[in-house]
Amino acid sequence: KNAKVSPQQLVGGGLSTVGAWSTAKFFSAEAKQAQSSSSKVKVALCQILCGDDKLKNIDTARTAVQDAVKAGANLVVLPEVWNSPYDTKCFPVYAEPIPDSAKDLDPKNHPTTAFLIQTAKENGIYLIGGSYPEKDQSGKVYNTCVIVNPDGEIIGKHRKVHLFDIDVPGKITFKESDTLTAGNTSTTFETPYGTIGVAICYDIRFPELSMIMRREGAKLLVYPGAFNMTTGPAHWELLARARAVDNQCFVASVSPARNPDASYQAWGHTTLVSPWGKIIGTTDHAASMVVAEIDLDDVEEVREGIPVSKQKRSDIYVSP
Repeated sequence: KNAKVSPQQLVGGGLSTVGAWSTAKFFSAEAKQAQSSSSKVKVALCQILCGDDKLKNIDTARTAVQDAVKAGANLVVLPEVWNSPYDTKCFPVYAEPIPDSAKDLDPKNHPTTAFLIQTAKENGIYLIGGSYPEKDQSGKVYNTCVIVNPDGEIIGKHRKVHLFDIDVPGKITFKESDTLTAGNTSTTFETPYGTIGVAICYDIRFPELSMIMRREGAKLLVYPGAFNMTTGPAHWELLARARAVDNQCFVASVSPARNPDASYQAWGHTTLVSPWGKIIGTTDHAASMVVAEIDLDDVEEVREGIPVSKQKRSDIYVSP
């Protein structure tokens, strides 16, 4: 059995700490053995430091995933825009095509997707690839998340639906739509543990999207995101807990670490929330990882106790 580790230990102070967990009887083989019909899954949320070197960023992500596997994770999540600076001018430069399936993979043209597929398959894990800039055949650029299963198959792709266009006077102005195109679909995928939904960062502000994912069966909502030093302290945890309570499900919000040399300063504070709105694990702004085992069947207990989905008044939820 795994060594017992407290939530405080699991929230750790950096990837070097996570790497040291391998001495606590964690074996990567456990991640492969745990692919079963059990509703329990060990998740690892990787808050990695991202810079302006794509290949170095990929190496950093690889190390983080390897550390997550050593900690026994079956489901590993990367943050938003981790292979590129979070900058509208950089998105088209760092963008790459994303193949429809692993059989169409060309590592030279799809280096980030190749890393995700190879790493998921080698370690026998579900890998939610955060997000990275995608360029389609027409030249449009999207903020896209790729999901890969333990067989190295692409089982989902989410293009950020709501683009981050804001102007908070005296604090921050950002307009993703300067270079990005919005997606137009919700995204859920099946695992042996239950259905999981994925959306990206600003998508979390729109409860309608999360409710669609719940109706599609999601018991865990995953939001790779990069809130900033204005919106992060005010809304990052609040929104994660709100979506958890709204939908009575687990919510994971996964940020990059804060890079003092970057033009855009991420808030960090990667967080995992229970269906009751309780913080299961969180961290600060530095490179680190949140690891915890969750039971997706807990969702049903909460939904049965407070059956809001059966008490909705759709007859009056209509605008005049």
